[in-house]
Amino acid sequence: MLKHELRKKYKNLRADISPEQASDFSLAIANSLLQIPIWDFFYYHIFLSIEEKSEVDTLPLITLLLGKDKNVVVPKVSGNDSMENYLLTDNTSLKKSAWGVPEPVDGIEVPESKIDVVFVPLLAFDALGNRVGYGKGFYDGFLQKCRKETLKIGVSFFQSEEEPISDVNANDVKLDYCVTPEKVYTF
Repeated sequence: MLKHELRKKYKNLRADISPEQASDFSLAIANSLLQIPIWDFFYYHIFLSIEEKSEVDTLPLITLLLGKDKNVVVPKVSGNDSMENYLLTDNTSLKKSAWGVPEPVDGIEVPESKIDVVFVPLLAFDALGNRVGYGKGFYDGFLQKCRKETLKIGVSFFQSEEEPISDVNANDVKLDYCVTPEKVYTF
C-alpha cells in the first residue's frame, strides 16, 4: 500500500477507538516496553501525544521513564522542517502548537548526539520496520541527525501491515522496534 492510503486508513481506524480503549491500549504498550532491552540508557526522546488525533498516550511511558530516573527529552518544531529537543523537568512549561502538539516553551536544550532512545509517533508500520507518519518529515529528518546506534521505537494501537509499504524512499528511517498492545516487533 502507498503511504497516503495508509494514512487515510489508520486515521479512520484511530478515530473509532474510544478514549477508554486508547487509555487501556496505551498502558499495555508502556508495560510491554519493559520487555525490551532499553533501560540502561540515559536520554529518552518521546513525543507528546495529540489527544484530538487519538494518538498513543505517552504519559504512562513518561511516568515509567521518570520513575526509573531517566532523562526525558521532548520535541519542539523549529522552522519548517526541523525539531529542537528539550529536557522535560518539573519546571517545563508546555504550550500547544498550531498542529495541537504540546511543546516545551523553553528549557534545557539536548543535542541529538546525546539521545539514546527515540519513541517515534506513527500512523502505520510494516513487518520490515518502515513507518508512515503524518508526512511532514520531521521525525525522519530528526532521526538522521541522531547517532546510528540510537534506538528507534514506534508505538501503535495496531499490528503491522502485512504487505511492505510500497513507496519507501531513501530519507525514510526504519524502526528498531514497534510496540503494540499485543506484540513487540523487532526489526
